[in-house]
Amino acid sequence: MADFPKQIRTSAYTLDIAGCLSGAIGVHGLSSAELETACGQIEPGFRQMQEEARTGGLPILKITEAREDIAAAGKAFAALSQDARVVVFFGTGGSGLGGQALAQLAGWNIAGVSMPGQMKRPRTRFYDNLDPSTLGGLLSTIDFEESRFVITSKSGGTAETLAQAIATLDAVKAAGLGDRIPRMFLGITEEAAPGKKNGLRSLLAEHGIAMLPHPDDIGGRFSCLSIVGLLPALARGLDPVKIREGAQEVIDQLAAAETAADCPAALSAAVSVGMSRVRGARVLVLMPYADKLGYLARWFVQLWAESLGKRGEGTTPIAAMGPLDQHSQLQLFMDGPREHLVTLMRIETAGTGPVIDPDMARLAGADYMGGRTIGDVVAAQAKALPEALAKAGRPVRSIDIHSLDESAIGGVMMHFMIETILAGRMLGIDPFDQPAVELAKVLTRERLVAPPG
Repeated sequence: MADFPKQIRTSAYTLDIAGCLSGAIGVHGLSSAELETACGQIEPGFRQMQEEARTGGLPILKITEAREDIAAAGKAFAALSQDARVVVFFGTGGSGLGGQALAQLAGWNIAGVSMPGQMKRPRTRFYDNLDPSTLGGLLSTIDFEESRFVITSKSGGTAETLAQAIATLDAVKAAGLGDRIPRMFLGITEEAAPGKKNGLRSLLAEHGIAMLPHPDDIGGRFSCLSIVGLLPALARGLDPVKIREGAQEVIDQLAAAETAADCPAALSAAVSVGMSRVRGARVLVLMPYADKLGYLARWFVQLWAESLGKRGEGTTPIAAMGPLDQHSQLQLFMDGPREHLVTLMRIETAGTGPVIDPDMARLAGADYMGGRTIGDVVAAQAKALPEALAKAGRPVRSIDIHSLDESAIGGVMMHFMIETILAGRMLGIDPFDQPAVELAKVLTRERLVAPPG
């Protein structure tokens, strides 16, 4: 019987699966034989992906080497953002979540947190959900002269994004700024092709708006490392080249691994599918211990759910947040149905943040925190939780990020994309399509075509 690694270190992070094994949690974990079976089942898909990494047969494993699109995106954004105070990003699902996950690394949407030089940049706002009151509020209060808009839709036919684009263009015209539209808007969508309809491209072209090409061979939820995700990263002052370099390091490790068990993303996929099949872990929780990773968890939920939820297969992903959800969802994870597999994402926080005054800590009956930093408290919680889960016989794995920067987040995102694809291949489903989502789009159009009432 093979001796599989319980912990694998990469340049960006360390994966630890020990908390999913019977040695740590007893009968509720995978035995050595069961882990060996799961790794054997994932091996064919892993070998296929290794070949795709070497040949470029899978586009998301090839885009990390590109640089020309980054230069073009940087030039386009510089022109768009000139004299702007705010840049609004429209795009739903995969056209929004990846960019938000990357922008949050720079402090976007976290009160009081920003990278150096952020105050000199236009503010960044994302509108990825279509809500009439929210969009109406934006268009009735925003200063159009100081605002710019990026509109993203791979197919160009996403109803929500088209609605946002049309309403915004109409509002700009009503404000008497119609002649400025070409300087105020930028589009990201697939390039024109014979016989291919693209409503967004037609709309933007009619208004003289520049467009950047969305890769036609990379689906929305996998597009975070294309300019779809990297343009928001650029907007917040992040280095997109470093993001791709971090992702490339994970690809290189995949290509060099002797077996699936030597590749952290493949081993992680084998564990997640194995725990579902053998132990009934039908809910996959991703719980980061850093505000800057909150949207990464949301992006993962779409990636996992839309890629694997087909033909009765897949597991339900949940985004949690530590330490916050130790006071809410954790009760369910610890003492509810035995169907949760928890993945913790941690960064080293010990010794960081404000120091807790000993006298006031004593007064509050919290002597144990006196003289400690806020980072010490979070670190203690993040280390105690997997111990508590293991004692309760609940499966838990951890991803410890060595330094939370562009390279690391690029590596982690590539890890999750590889894990998702391999899990799909292990389950015998196509991780790249979304038939149920397409059906809902068709029915939406039919309802809008029908007379009201």
